[in-house]
Amino acid sequence: MTTRRRFVATGAVAASSLAFLRSAPAEGNSEPEFLFVQSAKSLSFDKASSKVTLEGVSPATVFFSDRPERIAGNMTTAAFIPFWSKGKDNFASNPPNADISILEGDQLRQVVAVLQDPVLAGDNLTYMVKLLQGDMPDKGADVSVFIDIIGRPWTPMSYAGVARRSYRRAYYR
Repeated sequence: MTTRRRFVATGAVAASSLAFLRSAPAEGNSEPEFLFVQSAKSLSFDKASSKVTLEGVSPATVFFSDRPERIAGNMTTAAFIPFWSKGKDNFASNPPNADISILEGDQLRQVVAVLQDPVLAGDNLTYMVKLLQGDMPDKGADVSVFIDIIGRPWTPMSYAGVARRSYRRAYYR
């Protein structure tokens, strides 16, 4: 049973020590696996360079885990960028899938993409992207980016991981 004291202590350690978050545990290991969420006021996409820019990105990147220990917290987006390439099983060597959710009026558009090479300039965060599913609009508002578990792009827990598997199956058939 997780107590509040343990939850707060674990959250504080996770937020202050990027090494704690740097790699995903092996199958069957009870260490938590973290997913990340970034939000922004708007988005622009340059199809020619395959760059998506989150404009007015939140200064905090949220992380969370699922069972057995439910841990949630946030880290600064500025701290998330160098974290991208730290550790043996990092996002730089194993780029994550992400579900990019964009509100268009009362409609939700979802695009699944592989994220690479993040660059933060002020409150704009740019990624190189490889689109896997959906059409990225040139402009969008009210954006949320759900980034898959570090080191685990094939995880069944994430929408983007499932969509990537479906995409590849459809592609190879």
